[in-house]
Amino acid sequence: MPFYDYIYDTMDKSSDTLYENSLKRKEETPNVVHLTHLTTPESIYHLRFGFASLASKPYSSAWYLWLLWPVTLWSMVLTRIYRRTFVVERNRFHQLRLQTWAIPKYGIQGEELNRYGEVYVKKHPQLKVKLVDGSSLAVAVLLNSIPKGTTQVLLRGNLTKVAFAVAFALCQKGIQVTVLREDEYEKLDKSLGTKSEGKLVTSKSYSSCKVWLVGDDLTEEEQRKANKGTLFIPFSQLPPKKLRKDCFYHTTPAMQTPTALENVDSCENWLPRRVMSVWRIAGILHALEGWEEHECGYTMSNIDKVWEACLKHGFQPL
Repeated sequence: MPFYDYIYDTMDKSSDTLYENSLKRKEETPNVVHLTHLTTPESIYHLRFGFASLASKPYSSAWYLWLLWPVTLWSMVLTRIYRRTFVVERNRFHQLRLQTWAIPKYGIQGEELNRYGEVYVKKHPQLKVKLVDGSSLAVAVLLNSIPKGTTQVLLRGNLTKVAFAVAFALCQKGIQVTVLREDEYEKLDKSLGTKSEGKLVTSKSYSSCKVWLVGDDLTEEEQRKANKGTLFIPFSQLPPKKLRKDCFYHTTPAMQTPTALENVDSCENWLPRRVMSVWRIAGILHALEGWEEHECGYTMSNIDKVWEACLKHGFQPL
């Protein structure tokens, strides 16, 4: 109730009734839920219920947040005690009701903990909810982020489901995939076999490629060995630290959202406004298209089909 309306008795008489009725209304059931988690202790302030000025900008650490360390510490304690998901964002896209739920954890293990969600599907075979990890859309975005005319790329970082899939797709396209470490080469070679078409090679040279596909295990020393003008394209959900001013850094796999997506008033982690990660978009696409299969574990949806559906619904590459 506005303060001055109360003082001067100018408030609408139906305000109290409207408020009471809104409390009685059942909470909307979402069609799509995106599960996320905190990245750093300070990231709590970048959520919508934190500071609006921070939430409206891409995530970055600010010096004045150190002054709030007692509050930050208490938030960490509460997340350990509370141990329940909470809604951080509600959106609407046409007839779909979308919600983002935060898990009170600062790190999630994918393959090591649950084999990318496959454990839940096998444990609950009658599960009506569809699990979508977004790997196929991530691969599609990565393939379309590589400059046209590229003949070779360097693959470096923890080998995830996305890394294996993008390496396979590049080899099928006739693009040479170079890896620096022998153990990574052996894992990829074992997975791809003859499907690599002879395009998977190992090399000790950091200067042979101008396009790097990088994951979580990329070191600062390796970045410094890259040629001037190298393009770093992350295939992981966390971006590499930008050490080189003479190189180019692509965002983590993401796309521009259509204007029909409502209530987008905060940034998703380090992404710009109205830019959404592919892992979040994939669930929306699944619901829009009415696809009935899970995309988790080591299974992948058809990359071309997912990419075409994404463009059809108004999502645009960066």
